Amino acid sequence: MASATPTKATQARKAKPKAKPKTGPSAKAVVAKVATPIPLPPLSEPADRLLGWIAAEHDNKGLPFVVIDKQAASLLLFGAKGDFLGQTPVLLGIGIGDDSSPGVGAKNLADIGPAERTTPAGRFVAKFGRAFGHQRVLWVDYANSVALHAVITTHKSEHRVERLLSPTPDDNRISFGCINVGTKFYTGMLSRQFQKKGGVVYILPDTKSLDDVFPRVRLLPYVGTGSRGRDVVGLEGRS
Repeated sequence: MASATPTKATQARKAKPKAKPKTGPSAKAVVAKVATPIPLPPLSEPADRLLGWIAAEHDNKGLPFVVIDKQAASLLLFGAKGDFLGQTPVLLGIGIGDDSSPGVGAKNLADIGPAERTTPAGRFVAKFGRAFGHQRVLWVDYANSVALHAVITTHKSEHRVERLLSPTPDDNRISFGCINVGTKFYTGMLSRQFQKKGGVVYILPDTKSLDDVFPRVRLLPYVGTGSRGRDVVGLEGRS
């Protein structure tokens, strides 16, 4: 029968302190990187005014939101607390205008003329749903068949991916009215924010004034402290 008295070697092994778990020198750097706010890019005057009003009025109601500047063919994505998450180019309706033609949502695509292929301006509460062919899209204006989805590559002659990657917004008008974004941005960022409760989509106008499309923006000097869009980070924490 083995002795119950521990040997010196056993005592030495038991006395050896346990190694601390390795967190790695990059752990703190990763946390800091995630926590660092992303600075907003230069904004057009209408986009800056609209963001200032959203921040002052908490108009997103605690939901994630996007601001689409049609003239710049650009989309800004924000989290539910107003934190800026990223910017991406967009493809828009080939028609210039800020309203959907009456009954356009009930027409077949082949029956929609170029002038009717507009992306409407305004404030929309958007949620995910099914479209033709069981495709899942973010419905912006369901009644008028306007959705936000990943770029379509079915018709190669349209060169939609190349249009998104071009350095200017001059060739970003190609869709029937829907909003196209790059697949990586759509699946990796936008869908993650909107998939639970949806969110708000603000679309700036082509030809109308900002005040015509968003009349309450006129109240901005009276509803807040004059905060501009650049200070939108931490929107829910403002008093």
